[in-house]
Amino acid sequence: MSKKHVFFITGIGTEVGKTIVSAIVTEALQADYWKPIQAGDLDNSDSHKVKALVSNNKTVFHENDFALNTPMSPHAAAEIDGIEVNAAAITEPQTENNLVIEGAGGLLVPINDTETILDLIQPHHKVIVVSRHYLGSINHTLLTIEKLKQDGKQIHGVIFNGNEHPTTESIIKKMAGVPVLGRIDDEPYFDENVVREYADKIDLGS
Repeated sequence: MSKKHVFFITGIGTEVGKTIVSAIVTEALQADYWKPIQAGDLDNSDSHKVKALVSNNKTVFHENDFALNTPMSPHAAAEIDGIEVNAAAITEPQTENNLVIEGAGGLLVPINDTETILDLIQPHHKVIVVSRHYLGSINHTLLTIEKLKQDGKQIHGVIFNGNEHPTTESIIKKMAGVPVLGRIDDEPYFDENVVREYADKIDLGS
């Protein structure tokens, strides 16, 4: 890619593979990585996980703006910690490099009483939707993409996570009308080598 891009990785729900996809996209672009809000697992956070999977020497890992102690929705975890999370207090790190931003859960996960993860996505962000195959995932994927369109967000494409499911993938591509950037198989494990292999295969465009 010839100019700087900022990719926002979101999912159709929680535990659908956003962190693995974030590692692969970060490695593919040798981009910087940033998770604005981390809720729980602070000793083994998503930033730690991505750092362990990325092997290039260019990536810079930026600090969370909010590191919450409880593995819950950010609004609830923040209340337990006695703080308030809000979009205005979250500042995108300054870098001349490409940047990968990893969201928390899905688009409508609340960060306070009035804002959600969707409010963190800025006009210049290219959104990558991670869709994992399960019963109901077509509905969740199409709803996620429709909400992004309604809010005027810039959708870069979808990455499927899980072994190939042609009927699911084809109907999502047809009905959503967005590019499919790649698919990640159910691997027995992920390490630097596996992430590099996917980084070489994924099609992020120009």
